Amino acid sequence: MYILDTDHVSLWLEDHPVVRSKAAEFEADLAITIVTVQELFNGWVGRLNDPAQANHQVRLYAKLSKIVAYLQEVKVLDLDDVADRCFRQMLTDNPNLRKNRIQKDMRIAAIALSSNAIVVTRNRRDFEQVPGLRIEDWTL
Repeated sequence: MYILDTDHVSLWLEDHPVVRSKAAEFEADLAITIVTVQELFNGWVGRLNDPAQANHQVRLYAKLSKIVAYLQEVKVLDLDDVADRCFRQMLTDNPNLRKNRIQKDMRIAAIALSSNAIVVTRNRRDFEQVPGLRIEDWTL
């Protein structure tokens, strides 16, 4: 199974040709995590509520609508008890993974590890710190 990181979901939504092609190739084995859903919505709520974006509401809501449609098509993996235990054990075993800025990425990694999945990401710097996690970058 392949889990798209939030960055790769954004690339898919922007019609990145290589990401779209690889996603189509592995469509049956493709998923995202509930953490990515959170990150997507957090980003769009911020943009929609930004007074500086008041003149761009039609475009912003159209993009949000595209995300909602995507979420209806893709498999979304939850942070279940097994993944949460994996997350907590990762932080116990690897203190360098406790940095606040990477906690969402570490939850994605825990879901991937507990699902025996590969994380598809450009964020090698953070995800490569996780022992045993397999990663790929579909933009190369």
